[in-house]
Amino acid sequence: MTTDPLVVFTPSGKRGRFPAGTPVLTAARQLGVDLDSVCGGRGICSKCQITPSYGEFPKHGVTVEQDALSEWNAVEERYDQKRGLKEGRRLGCQAKIMHDVVIDVPPESQVHRQVVRKAATARVIEMDPATRLYFVEVDEPDMHEPTGDLERLARALKSEWGVEAIRADTTLLSKLQKTLRKGKFRVTVALHKSHKDDAARVLEIWPDLHEGGLYGLAIDLGSTTIAAHLTDLVTGDVKASAGVMNPQIRFGEDLMSRVSYSMMNPGGDVEMTRAVREALDALAVDVAEEAGIDPQLIVETVFVCNPVMHHLLLGIDPVELGQAPFALATSDSISMDARELDLVSINPRARTYFLPCIAGHVGADCAAVALSEAPDKSDDLALIVDVGTNAEILLGDRSRVLACSSPTGPAFEGAQISSGQRAAPGAIEAIRIDVETREPRFRVIGCDKWSDEEGFWEETAQTGITGICGSGIIEAVAELRLAGLMDESGLIGSAERTGTARCVPEGRTHAYLIHDATADSGPRITVTQGDVRAIQLAKSALYAGARLLMDARNVDKVDRVVLAGAFGAHISPLHAMVLGMIPDVPLDKVTSAGNAAGTGARIALCNIAARTEIERTVREITKVETAIEPKFQEHFVAANAIPHKTAPFPELRKVVTLPEVSFNAGSQGGTVGRRRRRRG
Repeated sequence: MTTDPLVVFTPSGKRGRFPAGTPVLTAARQLGVDLDSVCGGRGICSKCQITPSYGEFPKHGVTVEQDALSEWNAVEERYDQKRGLKEGRRLGCQAKIMHDVVIDVPPESQVHRQVVRKAATARVIEMDPATRLYFVEVDEPDMHEPTGDLERLARALKSEWGVEAIRADTTLLSKLQKTLRKGKFRVTVALHKSHKDDAARVLEIWPDLHEGGLYGLAIDLGSTTIAAHLTDLVTGDVKASAGVMNPQIRFGEDLMSRVSYSMMNPGGDVEMTRAVREALDALAVDVAEEAGIDPQLIVETVFVCNPVMHHLLLGIDPVELGQAPFALATSDSISMDARELDLVSINPRARTYFLPCIAGHVGADCAAVALSEAPDKSDDLALIVDVGTNAEILLGDRSRVLACSSPTGPAFEGAQISSGQRAAPGAIEAIRIDVETREPRFRVIGCDKWSDEEGFWEETAQTGITGICGSGIIEAVAELRLAGLMDESGLIGSAERTGTARCVPEGRTHAYLIHDATADSGPRITVTQGDVRAIQLAKSALYAGARLLMDARNVDKVDRVVLAGAFGAHISPLHAMVLGMIPDVPLDKVTSAGNAAGTGARIALCNIAARTEIERTVREITKVETAIEPKFQEHFVAANAIPHKTAPFPELRKVVTLPEVSFNAGSQGGTVGRRRRRRG
């Protein structure tokens, strides 16, 4: 029976016996314990810090004495004097196992750190990025062994880290020799190893130990907005996020408008490609500046986008996506150099990964949502809706997942709305209309108070009340229905019929006045009949798409609904249900996943195995093409009513009362129900 010391690592619980004098880092590597080290055990980087525990451990069957590890050595002493070690910590590369010991690996010393992303539920991303840092000592040149610097770097990486092969382009080779000599042949390299590559690419090289960080960008390229998340490729932390409007809006607010622009204007696709690439490059600079880092430290980008945005960013004319059979140039994932996309402000050797598309109208953004929300692993039937200019919808559970896309248009994002604007300080984001007085109260972005609360007007004096954003217009239309100021067809009543002077004439129809600051040269914010119609069209397309998926699964209801998208995170479940945006479910079964597409992009950025997973998952998803489904129009027309012409919505009616009013010409709709209702 061996008498070698037993070492137990926590929190993994992995254990094994090793000869006395074995470094803790060596034992950890042999057992597959998650213990970091960039410098290869030289006591330089401090990534391998561990905490030995002493005393009796009945659970592990060991008693740990004070001499379980070797004594504090000169390397640890020097590091402690220069940078400091927390009390009780040791360097795993220096401390040696002498007797039975229990060793804790703290979170900051783990390679695959768990990063919690808060959305509807806690999110854990296991850090295993394609791009990593490696510190090596390279053999100096020798006239008797005539080898190049790159070859000796490759030899060092293979010897010290097990990297089998590397490649480097000429821009890297041009700085290799100076960097090696500046670092006295001790250098840190950033290596990118794709899940499909045989060799790792050398993206960057620094003299000696590089501690300036390594970063990637996860970018959700939407039809209306672009969101970028600057992510630490070592820790997974999001260092900064920024967003801009997609400049392609000037060529058309929706996808088909942009396809039409490309069809009707020779070179139109080239114009749109150039516009979005310039915006992306500027956004990369902005987000790096916000985080206080050099943009050259951004060495990887991951993109998720719908098929039209996908093709335009890649420089592919999207004309085929505008007509049946809606053929993609490619649906596979793509890996390429970022400079091919004219991203010139980040590292010149940065790599880019595009998630795969699902179908001609169901893109990589939907694939990212599938990666983030994992409907294929759900025990109950989940409907996941990524709300935007082009809504992506997933319906599924462990047995089968279906996907489709619905052309909702930009109304949900505040576009094509009379007083609409993007979500920014001063924009109305929430509204309530009193069922008795028909007076509104509202909340704006940048202020937590409601407009009828003390201090609201003082706090909003600087920004003013500037307009109404997407979540605000949804709530406003739903509130008009709840207050009896609008009938089931979406028609706003007159002041005489509704009993409030806030219903004002607007041409041949009526509008509801929310806020009037014209006396102070400010805006007059109303909900017009045209606004209601825009929301009706958008929500009907959304509901019809979801209904088609339900038909394909032969079900009349779903177990839960997840609202995804940066916009979806701000939608009130109650108001979404009142509008009939989503199928009827108990309100507590409607949750938000935040920007799920952006989360999926971050997962793919931080975990290379996730790329293989989503590439497999996409092939298993059943695609439903709304544009050619005969029943889409039927569902769309029925969904024009608020909440719906034929669906009873029993769960919704348990919590609210929808007034039975009609403002159609010739109706006797002067009586409006004014019963109180519960608020969700």
